[in-house]
Amino acid sequence: MLYWLFLWGVDRYPELRIFGYLTVRAALAAAIALIFGIIVGPFFIRWLTRRKIGQQIRGDGIPELYERHKEKADTPTMGGLLILVTLLLSVLLCGNLGSRMVWITLAAAVGFGLIGAFDDWKKIAGGNHKGISAKQKLLAQGLLALVLATLIYNLPADTFRYRASENESVIFAEHSVTTLFFKWLIPLGIFYIPWVMVVLISTSNAVNLTDGLDGLAIGCVLFVASAFALLSYLVGRVDFTTGYLWITYVRGAGELAVCCSALIGASLAFLWFNCHPAEIFMGDTGSLSLGGTLATIAVLIHQELLLPIVGGVFVAEAVSVIIQVTSFKLTGKRVFRMTPLHHHFEQLGWHESKIITRFWIVAALLALLGMATLKTR
Repeated sequence: MLYWLFLWGVDRYPELRIFGYLTVRAALAAAIALIFGIIVGPFFIRWLTRRKIGQQIRGDGIPELYERHKEKADTPTMGGLLILVTLLLSVLLCGNLGSRMVWITLAAAVGFGLIGAFDDWKKIAGGNHKGISAKQKLLAQGLLALVLATLIYNLPADTFRYRASENESVIFAEHSVTTLFFKWLIPLGIFYIPWVMVVLISTSNAVNLTDGLDGLAIGCVLFVASAFALLSYLVGRVDFTTGYLWITYVRGAGELAVCCSALIGASLAFLWFNCHPAEIFMGDTGSLSLGGTLATIAVLIHQELLLPIVGGVFVAEAVSVIIQVTSFKLTGKRVFRMTPLHHHFEQLGWHESKIITRFWIVAALLALLGMATLKTR
């Protein structure tokens, strides 16, 4: 909206030129999301409390976990709705609404958020921690991911351009995967659609698994979103991509920096209320939405292989579950005391705050490591 205001009035009101700068709109997106979220948060929490939309705590067969977390029972959940509304408002105000990439990103945020909201509501209505079945959730995620992957697949070919060096000509990089450490492209053709689906589904579920302690998931999301805000800005600048970094140039990707900045502001606002001891939980509404949004941005800027590094905490949480389930089915033995991974450290006797802080430190280091790989290609 501010960008359209710039286009409409810049000739008559030169001071509106400021809204034409991407960096200004990105900063405003973060500030608006943060301020709006902190102001609206208390009213939203009271609204959830009055309607008894509270967290359900697992207690079946895990008495230690239940005893440790029973005081969190009935804490308002579905806080992901606050993140979603704040994100949407900020992007609609500060983003270029003529960008297809912006709308695809918002569609991912809302779509995965709705799946999570339905799952959360089923848990609340049933009075237990069981929502929709894993098969139903995966089917819904698969259908949404198929739609999003198809939209990304059909973006104009000249959107993605790549050149490995000054001596090589520019090539179109659509339907290709940009590798790490080497200046290579892997063309996938029609198989790019299932590839994108795997990235979207796996990331959304990985963030969902990470959401188990106060502020853990949202804090890690902050570091990942910050890294991808910078990445989006860089890949949208032809002078950086073809003249310095030699990574895939994505025309219009700079607008995704506004989306990432809005996500940073919304996450900070939510963390204000979600830090230990939490006043509100994001629920699957937030975790699935955040994971789907980050994955969509990673795919749109052709840096999806960087996502497992920058979002390494999410990967570790998901892999711990896979290892645990596989080991137990094959050998009848558990590798970890409990999964996801943060619960393993709880069982070792680590205090919740220590686990959260150390996971945040690891997330920050991984974000820096991911950015460092840009100059190793």
